[in-house]
Amino acid sequence: MRIRLLLLGKTRRPEMRALLDDYVKRVGRHLPIEITEVRDESAALRKLDADRAAKVILMDAAGKSFSSEDFAKWLGEHRDRGTRELIFLCGDADGFPEALGKRAHQKVSLSAMTFSHELARAMLAEQIYRALAILSGSPYPK
Repeated sequence: MRIRLLLLGKTRRPEMRALLDDYVKRVGRHLPIEITEVRDESAALRKLDADRAAKVILMDAAGKSFSSEDFAKWLGEHRDRGTRELIFLCGDADGFPEALGKRAHQKVSLSAMTFSHELARAMLAEQIYRALAILSGSPYPK
């Protein structure tokens, strides 16, 4: 399984970029992962159109909430069922356009709280890494 983080806008704050890159590097030890930053809705739709077989997961405060253990189980189920690619779609400071929301197979929430889009990206990468660590029996999540 491959994971792609499709991000509207750039991660500009250097400390958030460093944190995001660190967790992406850690995830990369378990699964192929890629970050794609796009400027706008039309660029994001072109990326989604290029790979219609991928499962698109929209990060949305109104989406399904998971504990870290449940998220790991969910991710493991996708892996075990043969999902080839999961695309996690993250909006910018203005959220996400409606057309992108319609392309999602599922909506997932990091928390009922609101976070800056840059912090949410780093948190998503950390939770993906944590889920993979849980699945592999690593001591990281403890």
